[in-house]
Amino acid sequence: MNVFLRVAEAGSFAAAAKHLDLARSMVTRTVAGLEAHLGTKLIARSTRSLRLTSEGAVYLERCRDILSLVEAAEGDLAGNQFQLRGLIRVGVPLSFGVRHVAPLVGEFLASHPGLDLDLDFDDRRVNLIETGLDMAIRITSQLDPTQVARRIGRARFLTLASPDYLARHGRPRHPAELAQHECLDYTGSSRPWAYWVDGEWRQVPVRGRLRANNGDALLDAAVRGLGICAQPSFIAAPALRSGALEVVLPEYPTPELGIHAVFPGNRHLSARVRAFTDYLAARMGDTPSWELNLPPQTLAGKPFSA
Repeated sequence: MNVFLRVAEAGSFAAAAKHLDLARSMVTRTVAGLEAHLGTKLIARSTRSLRLTSEGAVYLERCRDILSLVEAAEGDLAGNQFQLRGLIRVGVPLSFGVRHVAPLVGEFLASHPGLDLDLDFDDRRVNLIETGLDMAIRITSQLDPTQVARRIGRARFLTLASPDYLARHGRPRHPAELAQHECLDYTGSSRPWAYWVDGEWRQVPVRGRLRANNGDALLDAAVRGLGICAQPSFIAAPALRSGALEVVLPEYPTPELGIHAVFPGNRHLSARVRAFTDYLAARMGDTPSWELNLPPQTLAGKPFSA
């Protein structure tokens, strides 16, 4: 079962054999024997690639559940003597992943030599079960209550503009004045920007000639004086510290962003996934590095409702 799982995750018999430190022929015979025992084809082979059959895809999920339970049981019995092993597949948002997850993985892997880590950098919210991801990081002010998740950090949205833009177009003093400015928003986003005004959340429609599907691209456009952007603090912090951007409307709080580790709802949480989640939560903590030395903004402490 474990050999089949490794072949499915690695995408080849050769890669699985290398990972398991076995001969390729032994891996091939093991999977063939499993198929014979089950009486069904699990893997469709060709000269250049392999893919799971529909039966193989279903069996793979069952294998993950069973092996995760075995791993958890062994870990409980062995305590600190149990060494975590296996692959963790993690989906991470592009900008956050490159800036704040990738720099942490070296220390984690050094502490767990039996683990492999596969990071998928993608801003899309994919289905964890269909993609085979063990966990994903989601950053949002409103997490779907049906998701199995753990909060591992926080950030805040900041409204930002360059000194050059503000010198040419003036500084908005109230969120409603954003309607008269060039605002840099996300592609396909129809959601207004939200601010805490006079004791309630106000939705503020914005407009602009430039949109993008990546926060770093929008931040760069703001640095170049093309408009006002609203970006999370984990992206904005370096530009603020250097003076390339300034906080606009600091007296009007915006919704706090929760950084969450989310998990497939149909799968037992393995010890290795728990270990990586604990590590990220400990490193990010209640005072993440990107919040240090930023201009103060009074948080409303009120739940955001869109």
